[in-house]
Amino acid sequence: MRTVLPLAVAAWAVLEIWLLVEVASATNGFVVLLCIVAGFVLGAAAVKRAGRSAWRNLTAQVAAQQQGTVPRPPEGGGRNGLAMLGGLLLIIPGFLSDAVGLLLLLPPVRRLAGRLLDRSLRRRGVPLDFPPGGPMGPMGGPTGPGGGPGRGPSGDGSGGPSGGGKVIQGEVVDRD
Repeated sequence: MRTVLPLAVAAWAVLEIWLLVEVASATNGFVVLLCIVAGFVLGAAAVKRAGRSAWRNLTAQVAAQQQGTVPRPPEGGGRNGLAMLGGLLLIIPGFLSDAVGLLLLLPPVRRLAGRLLDRSLRRRGVPLDFPPGGPMGPMGGPTGPGGGPGRGPSGDGSGGPSGGGKVIQGEVVDRD
């Protein structure tokens, strides 16, 4: 992967430059500049829209968890990351990246790409379903409701990332 990825990026860049030169020779440089600017504006709008949608979904999920209700499915199918990727590809100058970005902005293509991505991640063993309470588990996060790091639900230091041992109640006496 360390050798394939840089070669793929270099091939993509060479293909993008070649396409820009071909379109410029078929039309003129001004048309290419207008296409690049239009792609940038459309990509920025797509990223902004996907970001707002992701923020609304996040606040709805947090509010549902705080109220103790079952969160409803996210708006737009929950594929805001792929919509943002489509917007970012539109922002990058080039016709090939613009074509892929425009495809990712279409909801059916985004759903298909999301299903393929989910299937690929599951094959690699990446868990996609979160436990109760969200990705951090039922304790609400690495610190849990008890307070500081390594504290369990009772706040006695018996759990968490650095805990795990037993806590013996007692008194420390310094004999020096």
